[in-house]
Amino acid sequence: MIGAGPYGLSAAAHLRAAGMEPRVFGRTMEFWRERMPTRMMLRSITEASHISDPGHELTLDRYADAAELSLPDPIPIGDFIAYGEWFERHALRQVDPRRVVNVRAAAGGFAAELDDGETVTARRVVVAAGLEPFGWMPPELAALPPGTVSHSSEHTTFDRFAGRRVLVLGGGQSAVESAALLAEASADVEVVVRAPEVRWLAPGALKQRSELLHRVMYPPSDVGPPGLNWLVFFPRLWRLLPERQRTWVAYRCVRPAAAVWLRPRLTGATIGTSRSIAAVAAANGGLRVQLDDGTERHVDHLLAATGFRVDVSRYGFLDSGLLRSLRLVDGYPVLRPGFESSVPGLHFLGAAAAPSFGPIMRFVAGTRYAAPALARAVAGRP
Repeated sequence: MIGAGPYGLSAAAHLRAAGMEPRVFGRTMEFWRERMPTRMMLRSITEASHISDPGHELTLDRYADAAELSLPDPIPIGDFIAYGEWFERHALRQVDPRRVVNVRAAAGGFAAELDDGETVTARRVVVAAGLEPFGWMPPELAALPPGTVSHSSEHTTFDRFAGRRVLVLGGGQSAVESAALLAEASADVEVVVRAPEVRWLAPGALKQRSELLHRVMYPPSDVGPPGLNWLVFFPRLWRLLPERQRTWVAYRCVRPAAAVWLRPRLTGATIGTSRSIAAVAAANGGLRVQLDDGTERHVDHLLAATGFRVDVSRYGFLDSGLLRSLRLVDGYPVLRPGFESSVPGLHFLGAAAAPSFGPIMRFVAGTRYAAPALARAVAGRP
């Protein structure tokens, strides 16, 4: 198992319950700890944020009871990281913090080289390595001077931007929350949104009014608008859709949007909609940004909250021979039931599985299906 985030931890727990002892490599919740803001809040509601375990005993609620906490809503990322560490202690025997630096085909399966030089062999390899290498920025930003532009996933705090002019590019949760955190760090912030408006989500609002109606309209996943949310909640149904319909449904379920509880925190930020960057260049130690409406901005930094584009060939640990054998479409592996790729014994979980099993795989809620499906396939059970 490569990766010890929610998908890696959940898959390992289900594999153990199926009678296997998977070896998990990576630091527990590393991406959440080192590539997300420390003051971030989870957009998903508590019901959609449980990491799946075989007995349904290691939920967020159980963690809160054990830690004698009253978890707020929305959930602070620090509490979710602590929950992941608690899950690991109770579900697994051990996570090996060493990194896998190379995986190649070998007799009877695979050989994995670790960062200390040791090589281990396995019949199967499960890649649950997350989004770290997939942060995407528009190509026109690539040639800008170092220190003047960054991706939103590069920051855990924004204190260094106090008193500086920062332009945030994007209209989703990451962009809007980064703008709020920048404003709270005393930065001069403007958000440039290509869409005509920011789409605001009110997760859990219906539940506060009617528990029954909420259960009818929303599955325990919090992914997608009513109607489509039930479709993507069942990956087997998703796999029956024609490709064209899957593309449309996926877009509707994961298009840029931000939680409405961020709005009161944006009083120190300016948001401009129906705008995009026409040109950008270095100027006087900062950047001169021209927008498509003809106006210009002189800023100290440009923060690209432009999301992630999965391309598993960018996982540095996959050997070139394995990559040549993988069937990929737009960087995503084509997966069979059990999350198995075109290379027998090589499985992919999380966002890399989204085209094959639906947009729910981009969220923690997807562990509910992915982990038991993987365990059944590995154990040879229908």
